[in-house]
Amino acid sequence: MRKFMSFTLALTLAATVFTGCGKKSTETPNNDSNTSSGYELALITDVGTIDDKSFNQGSWEGLVAYADENSKTSKYYQPAEATTAAYLETIGLAVRGGAKLIVCPGFKFAEALYDAQTTYPDVKFIIVDSQPEKDGDITIKDNVYSIYYAEQQAGFLAGYAAVKEGYTKLGFMGGMAVPAVVRFGHGFVLGAETAAQEMGLESIDMKYHYTGGFAATPEAQTIAASWYQSGTEVVFGCGGAVGNSVMAAAQDANGKVVGVDVDQSSESEVVITSAMKLLSNSVYDGIKAFYEGKFPGGQVVTLDASTNSVGLPMETSKFENFTKADYEELYAKLVAGEFNLEVDTNKEVTELPISIVKIDEVK
Repeated sequence: MRKFMSFTLALTLAATVFTGCGKKSTETPNNDSNTSSGYELALITDVGTIDDKSFNQGSWEGLVAYADENSKTSKYYQPAEATTAAYLETIGLAVRGGAKLIVCPGFKFAEALYDAQTTYPDVKFIIVDSQPEKDGDITIKDNVYSIYYAEQQAGFLAGYAAVKEGYTKLGFMGGMAVPAVVRFGHGFVLGAETAAQEMGLESIDMKYHYTGGFAATPEAQTIAASWYQSGTEVVFGCGGAVGNSVMAAAQDANGKVVGVDVDQSSESEVVITSAMKLLSNSVYDGIKAFYEGKFPGGQVVTLDASTNSVGLPMETSKFENFTKADYEELYAKLVAGEFNLEVDTNKEVTELPISIVKIDEVK
């Protein structure tokens, strides 16, 4: 598995049409796109910031890793708001700034990229966790590479590890109930169920809630705090900055947290592991393919354990009972397809084939 360096991102985020950060320049662009030129690789952030410890940062680290290793110029752009019009405007700024390939992380880019793929046929796009879509039309053109992940596998690994570690009172706090978040949650439950069956446990308690957004809020922290106070030991904070609310509650209650998307161990001592999508690897590989003349345009792929695209960061995980050997054995079984992890995101978590895990769904 490729290991990327951790990047310390010193950022100044302004509430203008965009804020850019070029790895090869200290320039801080303004609204005049003519002052920003020559950046071959670009990333457009979604509603979050570039250092969100999630999609934006994971994707950006992969882009920067390739750019630094191969002397390519790079820049990120932050739209003024989370609207299709703002995304399209910002994509246009990146194109006029010299972008040959643009990375768009997240499902909110679907409609914008549907239009952009036609407007800018000579520019290549990598869209993460989504694909071009507008009014039900999911046409993807040869200049777009769409990457999805088997989040249920990452969630499964985390849920299994938590129970094997000895925890029996778990929680899942997701953001918006979009397919990716639902898959994480369902996988977490299935992993806990599988480990409990192997251990002969009679019951696993599982609090389960979607906040409806991806922001850190007092409401989310209050709910998480009430869970810890009622005996919950570990909460999977799954939804961008929602995890920060969970971490804050855990710190006050001596609880534990499972991070999401990237290794969030540096965020707080309460993070025992993270259900990761190896975003940096995927973006790096897509950019590498572009420069090698092998860009997988027109393809929609789902990356999983078989391509080493999901996992737990065992080097930083705070486990005492669940060992690296245990993890490697479990991972091999996952790759071999020994677990039925087909997830229907239209179904409720209570409809999963579980008997030991008892769901307490918080509405």
